Amino acid sequence: MKDRIIVALDTDSPEAALATVKALSGEVGIFKVGMELFPRGGPELVRRIREAGFDVFLDLKFHDIPNTVAGAVRSAAALGVRFATVHASGGRAMLAAAAESARGTGTTILAVTVLTSLDDADLADVGFSLVSSEAVARLADLAVSCGVKGIVCSAKEVEAVRARVGKGVTLVTPGVRMPGDAVGDQKRVVTPADAIRNGADYLVVGRPITTAADPAAAARAIAASMRT
Repeated sequence: MKDRIIVALDTDSPEAALATVKALSGEVGIFKVGMELFPRGGPELVRRIREAGFDVFLDLKFHDIPNTVAGAVRSAAALGVRFATVHASGGRAMLAAAAESARGTGTTILAVTVLTSLDDADLADVGFSLVSSEAVARLADLAVSCGVKGIVCSAKEVEAVRARVGKGVTLVTPGVRMPGDAVGDQKRVVTPADAIRNGADYLVVGRPITTAADPAAAARAIAASMRT
């Protein structure tokens, strides 16, 4: 199960990120480099994590005109990242361009449906007429129809998404917390065991591991809980 844990390196310090990578050697399989870290660490940090023997999830959530996103995906794939994200709300042409640019590269595009920090009231504020579960389903269907091979969704929706897209699509779920953990700015969270049981392939876990007194022990506890 440890290889199905993606640790979010939510820091702006490349040195701190690499220290976390070292501390978790042998305990997890993938590290997520996102929008806070990448502007500081850049491609060199991605290379160093890969040289340490880990896969990288580049979480920059590309969302732009199709040609620009296609170029961004090509650049990400050239770094050898395992996963790269786009926003499913970017539309059919953008999603198709991203999928085509990733074809044959070894990089899987993950379409982000609805952020786990948003609830139904938040979606209404930005003009969505659908509740979160309906919006996730529609965006997942759209992404898969465009050739995208992976979806990011809350573990609260992962069971329904799995039923829609089948076993050939990779499902990645953020917003995972152990029982009793603080949820922070997440609003749609579940336990690691429930996420796996409901059909998730990979879990993104940040603070419950990275801010723990013993990150390696925290990672082991999460991996153990995923087996129950």
